[in-house]
Amino acid sequence: MLVSQVIREKGGIVFAVTPGESLAQAAALLHQRQVGSAVVLGPGGAVVGLISERDVVRQVALLGAEALERPVSAAMVREVVVAGPDETVDSILARMTDRRVRHLPVMWEGRLIGLVSIGDLVKRKIEETEAEARELKAYIAA
Repeated sequence: MLVSQVIREKGGIVFAVTPGESLAQAAALLHQRQVGSAVVLGPGGAVVGLISERDVVRQVALLGAEALERPVSAAMVREVVVAGPDETVDSILARMTDRRVRHLPVMWEGRLIGLVSIGDLVKRKIEETEAEARELKAYIAA
């Protein structure tokens, strides 16, 4: 299965913040949308970072409640690992495991077209494995 199929099934909606927004604003967005991360967009919609619940919690643990007043740019991951729509779920799962990341923006021709989480990919992998098992059982029974 390709990443483009995952995006097509789950939808290409990506929640985003800007580097200048506060961590409190980012946390509110993550909570309201019930997502684990948001893409940080700079001028012209360029992906400049990624902010996750873990990043917010880390800042609060280090600095206390005043961390929520800091800008997203102070806590975001700047070296964003991305995926292409023509990559396989298996290759992306391997990259996520290797890089220890849970969310990947999906880029096509320099444009952000979606965001996949490790949960999205594991769900698709389980569905694929279950379908193969049903097919094998049907084949053996026939």
